[in-house]
Amino acid sequence: MTPTSTQNNDWWREAIIYQVYPRSYLDSNGDGIGDIPGITAKLDYIAGLGVDIVWLSPYFKSPMKDFGYDISDYCDVDPLFGTLADFDAMVAKAHSLGLKIMIDQVMSHTAEAHPWFVESRKSRDNPKADWYVWADPLPDGNPPNNWLSVFGGSSWQWDSRRKQYYLHNFLASQPDMNFHNPEVQQAHLDSLRFWLERGVDGVRMDACNYHFHDRSLRSNPPATKRDTASVTDVNPYGMQAHVHDKTQPENIPFLVRLRTLLDEYGAISIGEVGDDDSLGVMAAYTADGDKLHMAYSFNLLTPQFSAAHIRTQVEEFEARVKGGWASWSVGNHDAIRVVTRWKGEDAPVSFAAMVLAMQLSLKGTPCLYQGDELALPEADVPYELLQDPYGITFWPEFKGRDGCRTPMPWTNEAPNAGFTTGSPWLPVAAPHLAAAASTQETNPASALNAARRIIHWRRSLPQLTRGDISFFDAPEPVLALRRTLDGEPTVLAAFNLSNVPVSFEWPETAAAQDLDGHGLPGEAGAGRVTLPAYGAWFGTAA
Repeated sequence: MTPTSTQNNDWWREAIIYQVYPRSYLDSNGDGIGDIPGITAKLDYIAGLGVDIVWLSPYFKSPMKDFGYDISDYCDVDPLFGTLADFDAMVAKAHSLGLKIMIDQVMSHTAEAHPWFVESRKSRDNPKADWYVWADPLPDGNPPNNWLSVFGGSSWQWDSRRKQYYLHNFLASQPDMNFHNPEVQQAHLDSLRFWLERGVDGVRMDACNYHFHDRSLRSNPPATKRDTASVTDVNPYGMQAHVHDKTQPENIPFLVRLRTLLDEYGAISIGEVGDDDSLGVMAAYTADGDKLHMAYSFNLLTPQFSAAHIRTQVEEFEARVKGGWASWSVGNHDAIRVVTRWKGEDAPVSFAAMVLAMQLSLKGTPCLYQGDELALPEADVPYELLQDPYGITFWPEFKGRDGCRTPMPWTNEAPNAGFTTGSPWLPVAAPHLAAAASTQETNPASALNAARRIIHWRRSLPQLTRGDISFFDAPEPVLALRRTLDGEPTVLAAFNLSNVPVSFEWPETAAAQDLDGHGLPGEAGAGRVTLPAYGAWFGTAA
């Protein structure tokens, strides 16, 4: 692909992202693991949803100790997933359908099997000796400070070759790179350029505030308020204020360099932010149009589900942002599936439809997770079948991430729900068979058809994709908001987050015109909005 000079094209503000977890989407060769040809085979299905961007979790060469988030070669496809030719064919098919391809970039750390780390650990004076974060022990042999790993224990691992510790913010097999070294930054930008040349349209930046560390290796102080958004309350990681091991000011200039590269190709970026002050970091990393295009946090990926909580996240981001842009996610490969997390195992289709409509009404670019369009509940994976090292460490209070990563159910008329002809890497959840895509296709009232309807309907309202947002003080459990755009009537929307009917006064709706086409039940009249359980109402006002 030839680099081109681009204008300020902000089409991505109107887009919807759909995340594919390749291991679990569709297996084309019977080895039990989803692959790139499987994704290609389902691109028509994805396009039919009405989404715009397909975000692929890592497919690069990897020992798979963290299932692809431990990369040993940034410029090749792992044989489990296929070949570079398979990747190119997928990109071509996606583009023919009007879909953009966004890839995951895991820059903060590599696999210990990466040739860069293999060389770095050989000695203290080899060409890549300073490519990773190495530190001498304290006089008593302990690690240099108190930093903790997200996945449990100290974030320092002793290495007998160099007689030093190396930093790992996640697994010990995922050593952290030293971004203070300009060669490291350039190596990652070169790797990204490799994929941009192959036609990739965007990048999702994994753990994007973990790139830099405090050079002085100062210990973190205790947390004054525990972070329970990015880690659970059984994880001691949340007991520290992470002021020295991540989110360093040096990351800002690097993100500017990243944006300069992306702009050459007209490509976009979204950053994952896990921090004690995630909203502030999101605002900083998307400010001024010269860093990330958008960012998301874990703040809507927690069990907290109330109108007040959702409103607070949006209002605080809007108050702190300087021209930046959010991406609001309620589900992904790291979180309990949204219908289970926010409602429970018996969540009805109406709940899933209301949550999707609510998410698509917030100001920002929505990011959807595979299977949420089917309203899949969290799968119950028994301990003996767990694959996630994070879950194995913190079992049983935290069961890890396998429950949201089980295979997609395509049909209830084939073994393993049509995901594979072999033995699936994670079991297909029995409750998912009844929710298989083929079954939902023929049911007009299914979650799948509700999702398609809502996604396509949203395209007809520029207020919902471009407009400013403000909220009305509706009583809990109602989230009521306005979306305003110059030259267009104001869109009013109200969502009942509960399983009981509600009615409340909203004088602004007295002269409003109902908006139809979304398929959600609710009505307004004489300045009062009435919503059934998990209902929603949309209207326009001058």
